[in-house]
Amino acid sequence: MSDDEQAIRAVVDTWLAASQAGDTATVLSLMTDDVVFTVPGREPFGKEMFAAASESLKEMRMEGASEIVELQILGQWAFIRNHIRIAITPPGGKVQRRSGYTLTLLRKEADGKWRLARDANMVTQES
Repeated sequence: MSDDEQAIRAVVDTWLAASQAGDTATVLSLMTDDVVFTVPGREPFGKEMFAAASESLKEMRMEGASEIVELQILGQWAFIRNHIRIAITPPGGKVQRRSGYTLTLLRKEADGKWRLARDANMVTQES
C-alpha cells in the first residue's frame, strides 16, 4: 500500500472517529476550503453549511462504520467509493439507521495532506 493510499485511508478513519466524538473542528480540517457536498433532495452546499449542520447535531449520539470499496489515486486527485452505515440517536429518542454509498473526491493540497474536496452522498434511511 502506497503512502498516499495509507494517508487517504487515515482521512476516512479520522473522519469517522471525529464524527462519532462530535469533534466538528477535526472533521472540518479534513476538507478543502472549496469543498462541495451533494446529497439527495437539496442543493449542493459547502464547508460553512456543513459546519452549521454539524453544530445542530452535537446533542445526538452517532455510531458508524465505513468500508472503502474502491480507492484510486490519479496524481493530486483521488476518489473513493465507500459504503457507510450509521446509527444516529437523538437525546431520549429512537435510533435512526442509515446506509448507502458515497463517491468522494480528495485533493492533495500544497501542505501534502489529502483532503475531501467533493462528496456525493447517497446514504438513506434504512427501513
